Amino acid sequence: MHSSLISAAELQAQLGKTTVVLDCRFNLMDKSQGESLYRQGHIPGAYYVDLEHDLSSAVQTHGGRHPLPNIEQLQIKFRNFGINQHSTVVVYDDSRMAYAARTWWLLKYLGHEDVRILNGGFNAWTAIHGAIDRRAPSFKQGNFKANIQANFIVEHDEILSDKSLTLIDSRESRRFQGLEEPIDPIAGHIPNALNFFWQEITDEKGFVKPTEWQKAYWEKIADKENIAAYCGSGVTACVNIFSLYLVGINAKLYPGSWSDWCSYLPKD
Repeated sequence: MHSSLISAAELQAQLGKTTVVLDCRFNLMDKSQGESLYRQGHIPGAYYVDLEHDLSSAVQTHGGRHPLPNIEQLQIKFRNFGINQHSTVVVYDDSRMAYAARTWWLLKYLGHEDVRILNGGFNAWTAIHGAIDRRAPSFKQGNFKANIQANFIVEHDEILSDKSLTLIDSRESRRFQGLEEPIDPIAGHIPNALNFFWQEITDEKGFVKPTEWQKAYWEKIADKENIAAYCGSGVTACVNIFSLYLVGINAKLYPGSWSDWCSYLPKD
């Protein structure tokens, strides 16, 4: 598999070395569940990162339900985890990469090169009988320095003005079609967007499908030079961005996604 993925066995061999592990488990319906699961048991040495406390900033009028985090605060947190400029960082969750991919993308956005997603997530770790720890590791002092990659994102006004942009809507088909909308105030999708449901990237156990499958999946897109992905709030779209990255295609993220787009639409 691609070096941006790491198997549970490979991670097991690296534990205790310079690798930094981040537990990204979260549940949008029960926002305390991820940290609770972390306390019940996690990969030894893993630090917990919370989607809403660490990987997002406060909700405002625009910007969506999970606006990008405060970069200075996140930089401090990553340093406290012992992340250095050349550290290997491994991220995992138990949700088919939804939250791990958000963390992977954020680290890439902040200019960190060596970030890997644990293929199969926490369940893959327990399947090989990997050790489980309940203790939170002590903070360290890394020298991580954010180097923002401004070309990684696209915002509302750019989507309106850039007619060459290929937009990927990562939500399930019924939300894309506007048949239902369980979270945001308005149903539907951004005009001219294409629907590629983020869960297609992995199998039912959360393992990334083979690279050849990924290549074939994205062949449906004619122009691969200017792509941006969105979802409900800029989280699961990162799974599609990760898939595209695996096959050598760079895609931007619309961080606010549909929840930001809605904020500019009339509510009646």
